[in-house]
Amino acid sequence: MTREIAEKDLDGLLNLYSQLHGEPVPEKGPELLALWKTILAEKRQHIIVAEENGRLVSSCVCTIIPNLTHGQRPYALIENVVTDEAHRNKGLATECLNHAKALAIKENCYKLMLLTGSKKESTHRFYQKAGYNSEDKTAFIQWLP
Repeated sequence: MTREIAEKDLDGLLNLYSQLHGEPVPEKGPELLALWKTILAEKRQHIIVAEENGRLVSSCVCTIIPNLTHGQRPYALIENVVTDEAHRNKGLATECLNHAKALAIKENCYKLMLLTGSKKESTHRFYQKAGYNSEDKTAFIQWLP
């Protein structure tokens, strides 16, 4: 089942994110909890999750960005696509991406973009199979301190 995240899902999301970048689960201190409340209140940011047996097993973030070009239609950006290692190759990330696409269509977005840091050909094929291409745009990233 895919759905938008709920406040109670923070622990499950943090566990997934620990697999995304190989980082430990952060401590749930006051700063993290304040950030969590800010994220939940942001109406243009959507954290989409797939769950099995009450446990979060896949997720992506879809952010709707207002825009003054293309007939003033917004666009959407996908980030933080992750599936629990024990639940991969079951179509769960595809379900999350499809949920994000439906949301972008509902919001009248003219495009949906996704960046990946993965160099794995299998990951690139997965995104291509999900309808994304790497021919139309070139991404440049500048990491900030």
